[in-house]
Amino acid sequence: MEFFKNDGARTGLFFGATSGVITTIGLITGLNAGTHSVAAVLGGIFVIAVADAMSDALGIHLAEEANPDATAHHIWSATISTFLNKFIFALSFAVPLLLLPLDQAVIASLAWGMLVIIVLSYFLARTQKASPIMIIAEHLTIAVLVVVFSHLIGVWVRNTFG
Repeated sequence: MEFFKNDGARTGLFFGATSGVITTIGLITGLNAGTHSVAAVLGGIFVIAVADAMSDALGIHLAEEANPDATAHHIWSATISTFLNKFIFALSFAVPLLLLPLDQAVIASLAWGMLVIIVLSYFLARTQKASPIMIIAEHLTIAVLVVVFSHLIGVWVRNTFG
């Protein structure tokens, strides 16, 4: 596929999709634990999709500009790809919230997020000619830690301020 031959687009895909998944599942888990409010969780997803996608795209843009060997084409490919992937992946988590009761939507979102991490990790392992099991396990462990810590923070906020 031509898209994967473009280093900037590939950077944006892996960074944007991963960030979109990890940030959004953390937000969903934490806001659900803290508020039990569909409006709060859905609003958080929309904010992440826009503000955090723009923030990550600017961060990638600056990081790539700091590389003296990077071309303008590479820099802009990474920037645009990061924004679009983060935006699309973050917004995809709104679908379960619009279709399911909150508790079921959270479970569906977590399953969707873990599936995306598994698929991205598998393709990354294949490009590196590494063991997919080890890379998938490493990345899923990080994702699970984000979910656990986000849930605990949400519970703490609800108990302390709710």
